[in-house]
Amino acid sequence: MSGDAEEFRALYTAHYVAVLRYAWRRVGAEAAPDIAGEVFAAVWQGFDRVPRGRPLPWLYAIARNMVAGHHRARARADHLNALATAADDLSARDVGVQVSEQDAVRRGWAALSENDRELLALIGWEGLSITEAAAALECSPATCSVRLHRARARLRRLLAQQPVVSDHDKEDMPCV
Repeated sequence: MSGDAEEFRALYTAHYVAVLRYAWRRVGAEAAPDIAGEVFAAVWQGFDRVPRGRPLPWLYAIARNMVAGHHRARARADHLNALATAADDLSARDVGVQVSEQDAVRRGWAALSENDRELLALIGWEGLSITEAAAALECSPATCSVRLHRARARLRRLLAQQPVVSDHDKEDMPCV
């Protein structure tokens, strides 16, 4: 086995689960293995560009691009499905949408920009340091720190604005 193949195998073994978890949190269990596989296929093709030492933030940057491509493809498919089914029933309202609208945290999170969500997720879910998150986002640690402070402030503000529907409030709601 060549030296590159052995190094790649070690990189894959050390970081596959982290990349898989990263993808799983962003695209779900069904698509996550495909995203992780695409990341390591891209890494193998450009193995000479792998940073030595701490490659995980670099792998997250690749995964971030793969996830973005996945979301674009899903958005196109969802749009086409919506166009195909829009004529069937314009007045129907999904119960799941009604429930999610009452979920203050999800609405606050959804109101954040994609960049804010990604930065908060890298720090909170992936456990990256400011320096590592900066590498994954391809910006300086100082810029990353400022963006993190602002993203946290925006999330706090959005959560404070979201009404929380209690069980008592639900009893007073009319059935639709």
